[in-house]
Amino acid sequence: MDRKQFLSFIAATGMILPLRGLASTADKAAYKAIKTPPYLNPGDTIGITSPASYISTEDIQPSVQLMESWGFKIRTGQTVGTRDFTMGGTDDARAADFQNMLDDPNIQAIMCARGGYGVVRIIDRLDFTKFRKHPKWIMGFSDITAFHTHINSNFGIATIHSKMCNSFPSDWTEASPMQIETILSIRQVLSGQDTKYTAPVAANNRMGRAEGILVGGNLSLIETLAGSRSDLETDGRILFVEDTHEELYSIDRMFWNLKRSGKLDKLKGLIVGGFKLNEETPGDEFGKTVYDIVSEKVKEYDYPVCFDFPVGHQVNNYALKCGTKYLLNVDESGSSLTSVM
Repeated sequence: MDRKQFLSFIAATGMILPLRGLASTADKAAYKAIKTPPYLNPGDTIGITSPASYISTEDIQPSVQLMESWGFKIRTGQTVGTRDFTMGGTDDARAADFQNMLDDPNIQAIMCARGGYGVVRIIDRLDFTKFRKHPKWIMGFSDITAFHTHINSNFGIATIHSKMCNSFPSDWTEASPMQIETILSIRQVLSGQDTKYTAPVAANNRMGRAEGILVGGNLSLIETLAGSRSDLETDGRILFVEDTHEELYSIDRMFWNLKRSGKLDKLKGLIVGGFKLNEETPGDEFGKTVYDIVSEKVKEYDYPVCFDFPVGHQVNNYALKCGTKYLLNVDESGSSLTSVM
């Protein structure tokens, strides 16, 4: 599909909208108001950069074309198409590219091109001073969880957990309704629209209703960052977690880490997203499911818990604002998560 055909298809389907400072412990305690970056309007600019793994210039084109059709301008960073083994350029190059986008007043949002690995190697090099004064949306998931936890916990600024450039299909005529819907959720969140996502009844759901600030992301990243300056604050929050390519015993170990570190003690609610697991070795099975693992760790608490929520390394991965309020409802019909602000 060439550019003209692509934009014609998008228009026909109605997808175009007319549309280094770190906080001290005292600073963190002082964050009572949620800082939400300005929502985007047509004509605003989204920067695309690769702070983690490599992606080619060709592979970001479907996302560029679609976001331009939404009315946004796109600025492609120096790390897109640049490779240093598995990563999108050297540590110096990735840090410099991300810093430039943080500091550029003409960029209103930053979309990370893909996850993989690399953010933890550069995050302590970044200076967030200008970003704190003039926040902008930072988008992505998987390895980008490091940005979500670091920014939410240190600065109280909201970020967007969402699909990235490598999740946009090259041919929208062959995209599933779910794929289209989840990618369009990025536009909804960026433009400040209310969102409500639902999931069917799942085994081991625990009913209840909770309102609180939503935080979370990739479980293995949350464990890796524990005890660091990017550690996730969970007290009084609704926590969501997801992961991929892990063994069941690893999921169990990571949930024990959450429990033993107190991260499950004072939650308002827990959302368990997609978990893609490696196949077990015959004769060496762990003997517990993800439902069993989580339920065991939270049995002494009374907050709502839902499973199989549409977030994670899967097609049904909706955009969520980390660091803002949501209403979680889990009942006999399933679960829902509704944006409050």
